[in-house]
Amino acid sequence: MPLPALTTPVPHSVGLNHPQRRLPPGACDSHMHIFDPRFAPSSHWPRTPPVASVAEYRQLQARLGVTRTVVVTPSTYGTDNACTLDALDQLGDAARGVAVVGDGVRAEELSHLAARRVRGLRVNFVSPQSWGTTTPVMLATLARKVAEHPACAGWHIQVFARPEQLVAMAPQLQSLPVPLVIDHLGRIDPALGPAAEAYGVVRGLLDGGNTWVKLSGAYMRSTVHGPSYADTLPLGQALVHAAPDRLVWGSDWPHTTEAPGSVNDADLLDLLYAWAGSDAAARRILVDNPARLYGFATVPSL
Repeated sequence: MPLPALTTPVPHSVGLNHPQRRLPPGACDSHMHIFDPRFAPSSHWPRTPPVASVAEYRQLQARLGVTRTVVVTPSTYGTDNACTLDALDQLGDAARGVAVVGDGVRAEELSHLAARRVRGLRVNFVSPQSWGTTTPVMLATLARKVAEHPACAGWHIQVFARPEQLVAMAPQLQSLPVPLVIDHLGRIDPALGPAAEAYGVVRGLLDGGNTWVKLSGAYMRSTVHGPSYADTLPLGQALVHAAPDRLVWGSDWPHTTEAPGSVNDADLLDLLYAWAGSDAAARRILVDNPARLYGFATVPSL
């Protein structure tokens, strides 16, 4: 049975269409953000954040057909994860979190985050951070703390970096003591696709068995744009071919890197199916892989 037709757009998501394919049960949006005016942005943040509440995100879930969610603390809040934790409370057991902390984080805070269903830490080398410049030393410190803390068993480190930064940090990324998740397709230029030097680094990390990639943020470097984002097809298809069991998909709602009114989330899911090439591969990316990475219950295949 098709999803009921939309009559009004979902906030921060243009269009009234649903994805072309109905998603499988347990489909997960593995990268999104909540912005709630009850929580003040960090003093370091230069822009006024949008209002993107849990209630509004639930409208997106209904439109797309995703039932599981990973809330990622945006750089807007610095190292204050209160907005993310509040969202996790509202969303319940169908949600997990990725937090942002400084390298001086104490074991007690990690335990608190773990108890609230956080499953990883994001280390951002791209956006302004409340501590200033993110360094490889900080990455190493946080990975060590996660690896050594019993409450963080099963956690990962999520890295948002430019392609040249991934290349420079390749030896360190290969030796991290916890799983690595690379944000937003590694920001690899789709014009280069699998020929890019950074793709070679990402492929080597995937081949090592300890790395995952988020199939998200296709619009960040696409010059074709929606609805097709056709220039990203070689890159996305190469990643699916390389490691179909260690990819997850994320909407990146509410799309704060893009001009308002420019992103259709249904198109992004259609793009995922174009990358995946089959319903079976898409199901892995949407259901099976995030269940393993974030600790959701297994969903039996139909």
